[in-house]
Order: sequence, then C-alpha cells, then structure tokens
Amino acid sequence: MISFKINGKTIETDADPDTLLLVYLREIAGLTGTKYGCGAAMCGACMVHLDGQPMFSCQLSISAVQGRNIKTIEGMSENGEHPLQKAWVEEQVPQCGYCQSGQIMRAAALLESNPSPTEEEIKSWMNTNLCRCSTYNRIVKAVQRASREMSS
Repeated sequence: MISFKINGKTIETDADPDTLLLVYLREIAGLTGTKYGCGAAMCGACMVHLDGQPMFSCQLSISAVQGRNIKTIEGMSENGEHPLQKAWVEEQVPQCGYCQSGQIMRAAALLESNPSPTEEEIKSWMNTNLCRCSTYNRIVKAVQRASREMSS
C-alpha cells in the first residue's frame, strides 16, 4: 500500500507504484483540474504542489509521493474564492483555459515564498508554464492583483 495526502485527505492505494501522479489524480482520484499537457515537464499544465513546492505531476510516480502532501487546484478553495482564482477571473486571464490550473498552482507557490514579487520576478518564476493563448500579460496582472489582495 502507498499512502499520501491529497488536498488534506489521506489516501491509501494499492495502485501500481509506477502509476504517474497525474494519471492517479485524473483517472483514479477523479481530480481532473490538473491537466495532461506535454507529458515531459515542459508546459506546466500538470503543476501541483508537493509538500508546498510546485512540481510536474507528469514526472512523479505515486511511489515517489509516499508519505507526502499533494495539493491540486481543487485544494485551493472549495468555491473558487482563493485570491488567485478571483484575480484570474477579474483580469480575464483564461481563453481556452487548459493551462490555467497549472498557472495558478505555479503562481500560488510564488506568492507563498514571495508575497510581493516584482513584475520581473513574476515573469521569471512563471516561465516554466506555457500558455498557447499567450495571456502572459494578463497572468502577470492577475498575480500582481492577488499579491495586493493577499497582503491587505
């Protein structure tokens, strides 16, 4: 049995230890907010937090997360009220929406470690996540808005 936490809930599974965390989240746990993009840790659509750090879930087996804590986009808030989720809507970031959960998870990790990042720090931090719709300027504005909201 492999045991870990997803969004605060303890999971025990006898799934194949080589099952990718992304596959486990989507197909077994039913948490479809985390997306499959490239499968090669190059786009960020599969971003989750592992013990508070942003990680590509397409590159982790469930055996690698034994005893650890995973947070997915579903764990940000029950009703979309996290300041980043609200800022994403207010700044009209999503177009196709596919990359957005990974973008938000990456941005959340930034704001955890740096509550008041500069524009350049945001751009540098977020460069691991691709957006095919090129809403990068809106993403920066949303992170800035959430930063202000979270610090007030």
